[in-house]
Amino acid sequence: MAQRFGKRKMKAPSYQGPDTCPDQPSNVITSKDNRWLKLFRAALTGTGPGDGDLIGVEGTKLVEEALRSGLEAEALLLSVTGEREMEKILLAASESEAGISRDSILRTSDKMFRGVAGTEAPQGVAALFRQPIWGFEDLLRGRADTRGASRVEAPLVVALAGIQDPGNVGTILRSAEAFGATGAVTTRGTADPWSPKALRASAGSALRLPVLRGLAAPILLAQLKMRQIRIIAATRQGQRVARMNAASSNHLRGPVALFIGNEGAGLPGEVEHAADATITIPMSEAVESLNAAVAASLVLYEAARQRREA
Repeated sequence: MAQRFGKRKMKAPSYQGPDTCPDQPSNVITSKDNRWLKLFRAALTGTGPGDGDLIGVEGTKLVEEALRSGLEAEALLLSVTGEREMEKILLAASESEAGISRDSILRTSDKMFRGVAGTEAPQGVAALFRQPIWGFEDLLRGRADTRGASRVEAPLVVALAGIQDPGNVGTILRSAEAFGATGAVTTRGTADPWSPKALRASAGSALRLPVLRGLAAPILLAQLKMRQIRIIAATRQGQRVARMNAASSNHLRGPVALFIGNEGAGLPGEVEHAADATITIPMSEAVESLNAAVAASLVLYEAARQRREA
């Protein structure tokens, strides 16, 4: 049984992927053609994992957050410089059930690490994690706390429709967690919340908050209607508001899904048509629109304010 740094000892990961034989993780990887390095490069520089693929996480803080959130590490990659962060990583692993196996620790040179990193000034720490499995009900009840208890607040779901900048996606998820959202969902055409840039912008929130990726908008709308979740559409200033303004009516207190659209195109017509209410942020007439992440953060703050005062 492999030694595993966590609350309990577990078997080493069973993933039969790259380099299952020649390179032992305790040894230094010296070839740029190493299959593990290729896997890290794809995960750390791509646009997000496909179904069943591993999530690439880079940087000491993000790797720590991923471990503490309960994600299962498939491999940890350290450069010579990154070795100094080992104690922090193992401490974070000791605070999680999954932990990290000694056999899953890989080492390489600073130069090799820079070749796979997705940042300009890498810290020399990266990891590959298995994807968390979330269902639609998880979006409504939120993530369980450390004692296994789920949230009891009314569902507050943030839905991202057509937001293409991964930095905006990550920032919205960070605000969503900060202001008490129970979950988030991205529709098709939205940047992947588990892409490297989105993960960094979320500061770890994308790994903790229940997230569903790439749902078709009609399916998402039908699921929300079936569960009697009010659909609130965030509209731009100057758009025709067909229904009552949600904020002025305190309609963000109950079970709601807040839809945030593309900064330029706004929300798809099918979402606006299905919405139970709209919300618009009052601002100077000289400004046509806000950045999608800024707008979402303001709306989420308003939802949190209303819920505190309920």
